[in-house]
Amino acid sequence: MRSAGRRAAANLRPVVAAPQLEPGIVVAGHGRHVWVETPDGRRLICHPRGKKSQTVVGDQVLWQATQDEGTIEKVLPRRNLFYRQDEIRTKSFAANLDQVLILIAAEPEFSESQLCRALIAAEAEKIRPIIALNKSDLAEPFARAWERMGVYRDMGYQVVPLALKPKAEDISATELDALMPLMQDKTTLVLGPSGSGKSTLINRLIPNARVLTNEISTALNSGKHTTTSTNLYWVDTARTTAVIDSPGFQEFGLNHIEPMHLASLMPDIKAHAQECKFYNCSHLHEPGCGVILKAKEGTVSHGISANRYKIYSDLFAELSQSRY
Repeated sequence: MRSAGRRAAANLRPVVAAPQLEPGIVVAGHGRHVWVETPDGRRLICHPRGKKSQTVVGDQVLWQATQDEGTIEKVLPRRNLFYRQDEIRTKSFAANLDQVLILIAAEPEFSESQLCRALIAAEAEKIRPIIALNKSDLAEPFARAWERMGVYRDMGYQVVPLALKPKAEDISATELDALMPLMQDKTTLVLGPSGSGKSTLINRLIPNARVLTNEISTALNSGKHTTTSTNLYWVDTARTTAVIDSPGFQEFGLNHIEPMHLASLMPDIKAHAQECKFYNCSHLHEPGCGVILKAKEGTVSHGISANRYKIYSDLFAELSQSRY
């Protein structure tokens, strides 16, 4: 009887409801703190559960309210993650992307090696890359750069000409006409080396981007000498078109790519790899290699340029060395 009484008393105890988790998207981050935006557009600071933050901008998360802030309880499965990796560290740019916009300029002359590395990283995550070539108003430098881009157009990459003007009085109403349709209803990560015009592009797309960045930095206590590394901005009021601004970089490590997988991530190399005599061909020295044969033909339609083949060879050596 006593056991039955205890059971009855236990059944009468109040049931404690499980904490309610709410959905959100990470729109900025600094160290262990991130800004999360809720479906209704409200933003708040959230902290990860545990010692290390595993979230990046673009992550869909479930969070729990804690007074005026929140705690991230779960990061939902990602569609993709765009990142670079060298011998020392891994740098994640953003997650759940529709495309990566790689902005380069006709002047100063861009690094084709850096361009290739960004393209390979996008291919590895099955993210669509778009190349934007800025400074089309500089006739001679742009003509040379546009010619260099010919091999990339032949590979199927979309190359968009731009003429971004840093001064407000020089802005044309049609300045972004070629680009905006490609970004509509998509989440786009913008990459670009120093001098390419990335800041100008971000400010043109989101006129109050600098104000928003300062607000985020202040909220995250990042100080005036340290800003958030990556920010997501909505281009439209409906919040269907997003731009993610990333920090510049001098190096773009690809240590996460296996050397034997490299050829499959370079469309011009991949197109002729199936013509090789050996299935495990490295495309460096083997007899009967279809890639070497095409590379020797020089820059021809649907071939492999000498510069692209050198980039492949150098990368293969770099990635092989990093594994020993």
